[in-house]
Amino acid sequence: MNSLYEELLSAIHSVWTRRWIALGLAWVICLLGWFVVALIPNSYESQARIFIQLDDALAEQVGIGVADKKRDIERIRQTLTSAVNLEKVVRGTRLGDTIESPKQMEAAVLRLADNVKIVSQQDNLFQITATANYSSFSDSENAKLAQAVAQKLIDIFREENLSGDRGEMVETLEFVNQQLRQREKQLESAEQKRTTFEAEHPELAQGGAAVVQRLETSRSSLRDVEADLAAAQSALAAIDGQLAGTPRTIAGAGGGAQAALAKAQSDLAGMKARGLTDSHPDVIAARNQIAALKGPAAQEAASGGGTINPAYSSLQSIRAERQANVQALESRKAALQSDVSSLMASAIKDPELATEAQRINRDYDVLRQQYDKLLQDREELKLRGEVKTEREAVKFEVVDPPTTPRSPVAPNRPVLLLGVLMAGIGGGCAGAFALSRVRSVFTTTSGLERVTGMPVLGAISLNLTDSARALRRKRLKYFYAAGAALCGLCFVLLAVEFVQRGMVA
Repeated sequence: MNSLYEELLSAIHSVWTRRWIALGLAWVICLLGWFVVALIPNSYESQARIFIQLDDALAEQVGIGVADKKRDIERIRQTLTSAVNLEKVVRGTRLGDTIESPKQMEAAVLRLADNVKIVSQQDNLFQITATANYSSFSDSENAKLAQAVAQKLIDIFREENLSGDRGEMVETLEFVNQQLRQREKQLESAEQKRTTFEAEHPELAQGGAAVVQRLETSRSSLRDVEADLAAAQSALAAIDGQLAGTPRTIAGAGGGAQAALAKAQSDLAGMKARGLTDSHPDVIAARNQIAALKGPAAQEAASGGGTINPAYSSLQSIRAERQANVQALESRKAALQSDVSSLMASAIKDPELATEAQRINRDYDVLRQQYDKLLQDREELKLRGEVKTEREAVKFEVVDPPTTPRSPVAPNRPVLLLGVLMAGIGGGCAGAFALSRVRSVFTTTSGLERVTGMPVLGAISLNLTDSARALRRKRLKYFYAAGAALCGLCFVLLAVEFVQRGMVA
């Protein structure tokens, strides 16, 4: 601990003995530092906030959603600091007064891009920050320039938000109208070509669709007729079966075996008509009864008795009707088969012509669909453009107008001035101490003992005369005055800085 204390005293003594060197270095460092600080131009910052309303029921009704508006606003925010817009800012403010060449304009735009920031604080709230730190302008001029740049950016933002979409919409509509005119000419040419082809080949109208449609209709009708014919033939077979089991004559009015047989057969026919199967007990009983009556009825018929059976006559009438229906369906089937064969032969006759007809018709349909789609898109774009133009004009609002800066945001000159003073004092002391290390002397007897390894018997104190003491006091006064002058100069510079700030405010 004593060693550290002695080293500290030694260092202080080394610096103190070379205090004029330390003071001189401090003056040099401070003057150079303050000069550099003076060369740093003050930066004045102006801020503004703008608000854009996104919700709009009418806009959403026509398909302009919040997402579309956010995308448009984000696009405007990103392109606001583009070179084109920044060049507008340069020409619209005092920055453009000294621009005489494209290179100067490019340099001004690049520097302005570093001094402008646009930050999205919320989905629809934006903050614009403009900084001016041009050495060619005074502080008050830089403060006004920062406000002017921020205001110009707001004007451009409003212009892009209100008229930019309108100009883009006009260009889009013009492009769509141009495409519509081209499609209209192509559609007229395709329609004329199709009309000429159909006039030469009417059987292939609409790309041969009529022939194909007729063929499909005939095939469908043929399938229906075949089904009806099968049902009619089945019904005819059923009536033939009933007719075979029905006697031609029955016994006289007085009854007998023939009458009983006819009645039993009539009952059996009625049971089948009701849908009873052959395994039904009533059907089995009726069959047994008929089998038992056939013998007596035959004997009775051989003796010459009986009359015409009405059931037999009715079944014959039904059979004749069903047979006529079968013949009509067979004739219809033959006609449809002939029609189908003729249409198929016509389609196979000239396949290249049919392919040409289909190609012409397909090209026409494609052009027609494109034309209708473009026409619909144009009407939607017109409506969207009108809604954007009329509705978005009231949604732009400047929440906080560009502020007029009253004090610079950078550099923090008072802190820099005091920092340079501290650095000068520290640098002077460090220089004096470094010089003492180069031209080393022993300030204590213990230090001399440690270096030489020999015991030190004692030390002789410095004894000054009165004139030497007076000279020392005089030099100390000069030293303190020079040190106070250095600190005073620092405070003078601080006062000048605050006076300049007050003048800007």
